[in-house]
Amino acid sequence: MIELTNKHSGATIGEISEEELQILVAALEEENSRDQDYWIDHATVDMIEINHLNAGSLITVLRTAIGDSDGIEIGYTRTA
Repeated sequence: MIELTNKHSGATIGEISEEELQILVAALEEENSRDQDYWIDHATVDMIEINHLNAGSLITVLRTAIGDSDGIEIGYTRTA
């Protein structure tokens, strides 16, 4: 599993599958090959939802994490 975290607070956002991580990585811009953090806002989640109809739980996790804010920076780590 992959653990998503809020980069600002360090709080765990949720867990996603390897397949969902690949959707996230493919949809977003990485600054370099070791980049593991992303700025996520509602428009970004909308784009992922439109382009990746199989991203259901990823969409839920991201929307919950953003809540009423303009967006958040998230990071990920692989868990055992």
